[in-house]
Amino acid sequence: MVDTSLYKQEMEQELDSILAYWMQYAVDQERGGFFGKVNNDNVPDPAADKGVVLNARILWAFTAAYNLTGTPDYLTIADRAFAYITEHFIDAEFGGAYWTVDAAGNKASGDKRVMGQAACLHAMAEYYKATGLHAALEQAARLFNLVEQHAFDRERLGYTATFNEDWSAMNDGSSKVTEDQLHILEAYTSLYQVLPEPMVKERIEDLLDVFDRHIIDHESGHLETSFDASWQSQASLVVYGYDMNAAWLLEQAATVISEEKWINKAKEWAISLADAAGEGLDDDDGLSYGYHPEQDRQENEKQYWPQAEAMIGFLNAWQVSGRDKYLKASYASWEFTRKHIRDSQQGEWWFGVNEDYSPIAGKDKVDAWKSPYNNTRACIEIIRRLN
Repeated sequence: MVDTSLYKQEMEQELDSILAYWMQYAVDQERGGFFGKVNNDNVPDPAADKGVVLNARILWAFTAAYNLTGTPDYLTIADRAFAYITEHFIDAEFGGAYWTVDAAGNKASGDKRVMGQAACLHAMAEYYKATGLHAALEQAARLFNLVEQHAFDRERLGYTATFNEDWSAMNDGSSKVTEDQLHILEAYTSLYQVLPEPMVKERIEDLLDVFDRHIIDHESGHLETSFDASWQSQASLVVYGYDMNAAWLLEQAATVISEEKWINKAKEWAISLADAAGEGLDDDDGLSYGYHPEQDRQENEKQYWPQAEAMIGFLNAWQVSGRDKYLKASYASWEFTRKHIRDSQQGEWWFGVNEDYSPIAGKDKVDAWKSPYNNTRACIEIIRRLN
């Protein structure tokens, strides 16, 4: 049987360890904000572009950790992230957040990708919880309105992925991807907690409906991952980490809006999605990246973020069902991560490991996608849930 008090203690220690790494190695003292890239030997690239997803997730992670622990140093870093995003990423002309800025903080790519807007909105809502700063809530509301104005499909529901700087449609921007729908749902769920407006709730329900009717394959239990504008599936790839993310995120959203219909459905999904994702577990309890059904081929590399999602997804399934096997699976995911993903010598987590547990080549500890988000969120969720 898993000792839940020990599990919680280990998550508290890991949360402190991860954030200590970012405070030591990621802060760009010369040019402001945070380095856009730090390699596996903890050496920064001062010339690297800085991505909005990275910066927004730094803001979210340190704010959420402050909201959990009250550690003043965490709020200091969150303040730095909020100021940098506000000054360098927010587009004063067209609204929304640029995709990237250069090392000096000047616009590099002005594209308006919905995932970037969602990351910013999510972080701004969390920062408002910590500070009560009205400017953060106003920015979150503006981002919500922009996404609704430009990206929301009023006829078929869901959100289009990418736009030009002025929010005009991209030639290839009509597709809808599951990852975006998940991140918008999470952002809107956070926003609803600080801005419980009927329109926010309505859009959360719309997204739950989209997952029910289009994204969840109720036969296999997995999520479809890519669609055209009409919700016709465009790829058969199973991504186990998305399954795990949805397993707990859908139930969280339904609970926050207090709609019994969706709570009941989401509790069923919490089990079916966790079970489906569990098909990607190897004998070592590591969660593989994905599976190609048409080729019957598994992608066996173990990236860091699916392990973090498995830790939460299995724990949530345990809380919903009361079945101890899910608690054991959650802790086993952490044990795999601690043994093979966590860099015990130089801090933080590798991006991932190959089948022989060697770190995946060409990946960094910090880059446009590698942030202190999935791993700190796993720690925070597990601490909260085990309290």
